[in-house]
Amino acid sequence: MQQSRSISIRRRELVLGAALTFLSAGRVSAAESNPPPQRIAAVDWAMLETSVALGVMPVAATELIQFREDAVEPFIPDDVIDLGLRGAVNFELLHLVKPDLILISPFYARQEATLAAIAPTLSLPFYIKGEPPFGKALAAVKALGEKLGRTEQATRVTSDILGTLDAMRQSVYRFAERPTYLVNMGDARHVRIFGTDSMFGDVLSRLGLRNAWNDRSRFTFAAPVPIEKLAEEKDARIVIISDIPVQSRRDLRNSMIWNTLEPVREGRVLQLANIGPYGGVTAGMRFARLFTQALLAQDDGR
Repeated sequence: MQQSRSISIRRRELVLGAALTFLSAGRVSAAESNPPPQRIAAVDWAMLETSVALGVMPVAATELIQFREDAVEPFIPDDVIDLGLRGAVNFELLHLVKPDLILISPFYARQEATLAAIAPTLSLPFYIKGEPPFGKALAAVKALGEKLGRTEQATRVTSDILGTLDAMRQSVYRFAERPTYLVNMGDARHVRIFGTDSMFGDVLSRLGLRNAWNDRSRFTFAAPVPIEKLAEEKDARIVIISDIPVQSRRDLRNSMIWNTLEPVREGRVLQLANIGPYGGVTAGMRFARLFTQALLAQDDGR
């Protein structure tokens, strides 16, 4: 009797072991038959930045001439195929590219069905009205890293970013008492002002500095407002993000309103190079680096 029960138990163990071996083999086979996407197309610029930050250069992306001028970073090689405008993607060309995955954001919800007919899509949020975007950009690094089989790279990128931001925050602490206007110049009479739900405003806060603009904005910046609005915080510094159009530069030099602003008269105006306002972690860190360098170059606590 005892021997018969032992044989029965042994048989069950063998059957269970065989089943587990089969299931394990099935999982390996499934993983091997579904490798991470290799050919990536990026419609959204923030997703383009995120993919490159993870070490994956897309084979195609949108508006690359404009991206290289407006965003500057990351570097996009000439052999990456330009898919045309972000809002009017060349679907025929995209189809010919044969991507494994198309990177978009909720801004492209109307195009998603058409894009999904060409290849699987991944849509991640960056900009939501009234919400700071930098945390979402970091979450996108993690999510895309998992999708591309680059979880270790995603962890390393996130850790490096947070460590760099912390070091920058410590380096600019002495500038924290003065509020900061973050603006983009359209013409000599109006500015776009970046609020707390912009990438620049969010990073400014993470650097320990206060945004002088307390009014509403929409996703990145307030609609163009009269330049005299910059007089409301007399003690503020003004940070101009991206190039000023040539004509506006001439007009500003002769603008009575601009020249009577206290930050202008006292030399509390910083000019930063081009940065994409709808970017991801790369745009956020480019702003942090250029802004920190400009502040430290003053070296007088202004």
